[in-house]
Amino acid sequence: MRDTNCRKVNEVSNSIDPMIFKQLQEFRQTLYDNLGNARDALFDLMDAVLVSAGIISFVSLSQSPVFRRQWSSLYEALEDSQLPRIKVLKLLVEQIPTHEQPLLAGDVSRWQRPAAVTLKERSFSGVGGAISVGHSYSTLAWIPEAQGSWALPLRHERITSFETPVRRAAFQLKQVSQQLDVRPLAVYDRGYGNASFVNQTADIPADLLLRLASNRCLYGAPPAYSGRGAPAKHGHKMKLNDSESWTLPTETLEVEDPKLGRVRLSRWSQYHFRQSPKRPMEILQVEVLERDTSKRHWKPLWLAWLGATLPPLATLWLNYLRRFAVEHWYRFAKQRLYWTHPQFSSLSASESWSHLMPLLSWQLWLARADCDDQPLPWQSPQATLSPGRVAQAFASILAAIGTPAVAPKPRGKSPGRVKGDKPTPRPRYPTVKKRVSKRKKSVSSTKTANSKAA
Repeated sequence: MRDTNCRKVNEVSNSIDPMIFKQLQEFRQTLYDNLGNARDALFDLMDAVLVSAGIISFVSLSQSPVFRRQWSSLYEALEDSQLPRIKVLKLLVEQIPTHEQPLLAGDVSRWQRPAAVTLKERSFSGVGGAISVGHSYSTLAWIPEAQGSWALPLRHERITSFETPVRRAAFQLKQVSQQLDVRPLAVYDRGYGNASFVNQTADIPADLLLRLASNRCLYGAPPAYSGRGAPAKHGHKMKLNDSESWTLPTETLEVEDPKLGRVRLSRWSQYHFRQSPKRPMEILQVEVLERDTSKRHWKPLWLAWLGATLPPLATLWLNYLRRFAVEHWYRFAKQRLYWTHPQFSSLSASESWSHLMPLLSWQLWLARADCDDQPLPWQSPQATLSPGRVAQAFASILAAIGTPAVAPKPRGKSPGRVKGDKPTPRPRYPTVKKRVSKRKKSVSSTKTANSKAA
């Protein structure tokens, strides 16, 4: 069966003109030149991931035909490599067209490692009411298309124990915005719709579109100074879940969406969070009025926009819907790129492996334009290829264009461990418990006291 598959790949690769993948080859060559230590083994590892449709364990990637080294080189390459992230970021940013405003989307995901007691920097996190132990990774990706599941990460980094997701996201946005020639629009979920993130991004040349929780309180522009006392910082208080506290919107518009039906858009100007009075925002409510294809009740969506020039209201809210491509990428990275599949005991190996995920995704994107769909017998052909479909055809592409990595040179057999040597046990590290803010601590203590009194 394996020989039959190899013959099929060779037949397809012989019919592929390698010159049509010129952009992909240039990207791979530039990336290879900038990788540094263990670049040959890293390139073989990335190629093994792209051509392997399913693996039993991480070490089974060494059995791929494109991985020309011993199985131990998988781990040695990740331990020895130091990815030049600034050079890689510049290389990725060069691929983004600048004729229109780039759309960036940020989010966070977990790599759960509850049993890895020898792994540093594990922390607690509550997602959907369930407590998990592991590492959190913050991702900032470029969304290239108005529809589809393509999201191309520019930064994909671990959130350290002394950081918060908001702080790491603001730092990533600052780094990417400095490399771009045009001002981007960055979209974030409601975990970033707060005063802390708004304040930390004040000096970043980027527009923001944030989702707001439905129980948020916002404040309007302060009234004119009366001449006595300190000037007021806040004006009218607006509760998003209390329609009686709303003022008349600055703008109202109804549009027809092909999927959602009739949608009403309302905008309020010059509102801010209580802790960020110097950062006024445009508040947008998206309300689905009628939908013929479903009886589902859609709750109003609240968004906040901060930036230089306000886009048209009819298209602004659609940019937030494009953010869900990041969710598709997280699923693709975990299932097809095997991001959370390895069980490393080393923190450096975990980070080096995670830093390869954006590079794998970008190679698939650059191959997409010239790639021909190769569906399996039970699959229907697709005109617009998804990341999974491009990965399905990448073996034939790789056979046609080759690899810039150098073949391994035999170095003889290692003498191995000295007889009688007993290695010391690996140190164990406690799970990091991040400090709870005073406000949250007072709220939790009040709830505990009320429950005891009841």
